[in-house]
Amino acid sequence: MDGDTLYSIGELARRTGLTVKTIRFYSDRGIVAPTDRSPAGYRLYGIEAVARLDLVRTLRELGLDLPTIRKVVDRELSLPEVAAAHAEALAVQIRVLRLRRAVLTTVAERGSTPEETELMHRLAQLSEDERRHLIGDFLDAVFGGLDAAPAFAGVMRSMTPELPYDPEAEQVQAWVELAEMSLDPGFRAAVRRMAEDQAAELTQSDMMGPRRDIAAAVRDQAGPALTAGIDPASPQADPIVAAFTAHYAHLLGRPDDVELRRRLATRLESVNDPRRERYLQLLAVVNGWPAPESLTPVFDWSVRALRIRTQR
Repeated sequence: MDGDTLYSIGELARRTGLTVKTIRFYSDRGIVAPTDRSPAGYRLYGIEAVARLDLVRTLRELGLDLPTIRKVVDRELSLPEVAAAHAEALAVQIRVLRLRRAVLTTVAERGSTPEETELMHRLAQLSEDERRHLIGDFLDAVFGGLDAAPAFAGVMRSMTPELPYDPEAEQVQAWVELAEMSLDPGFRAAVRRMAEDQAAELTQSDMMGPRRDIAAAVRDQAGPALTAGIDPASPQADPIVAAFTAHYAHLLGRPDDVELRRRLATRLESVNDPRRERYLQLLAVVNGWPAPESLTPVFDWSVRALRIRTQR
């Protein structure tokens, strides 16, 4: 019977695919004990040693250490519990490796300096609380103290990145770039100006009832014109421009004159800051949202149409 057969280390090596040296190593540490010895004193093993060695090899390939493996094969530890613990440990290691890979990929793509690399590495390693504090500080700098601050609660939530616990490399790269932007004083100042302009519009519109913000109104009016291929300098563009300038005039409670149109052109140029669009693109990657629609062509069309009509 095969169950009564005893195997030398050499025969066991041939059956398991392990080396004699490896089996002897496991045997010396009590992981696979011999069943008997030959008259010459050589170790002999039963058929159960084959299954035991197969399990040991599997657990070693999965990264378990020998003391733990010995307790598992001796049933001192539950294999499912050990597997769960090691799976969690591996998840942490994988996350760390993804963070490192993302930073190194970004450094390679940008040709970053040592100082920039150090900053990126630090931003990638931030804890969840540290990330929230960093973004909270940015949003406070942008929206804090404005008269219409309560109205910005939803906007602030929509601008908050939430990096998953186990992010993809692209999400880590996007987070690092977004965090860098949020620390940039120039970007903070630009977004603050946009918020102040919108706050003034919201304060005025509160007195007259809810109104769409001007960016949405321009998008709705100028978007179809752009799609239709209407030249912003053509007479066909006149009623389109008149529609969104009338909305802006109503929003501010001012007449639709040259000065208001110049102010609107400046406002749209501010909103059309490519850094704002980049922030929103990165935010979508970090949060796993669909890529946002680019409004740059619409704002470019509208600003050109306004500038042409305010120079006459």
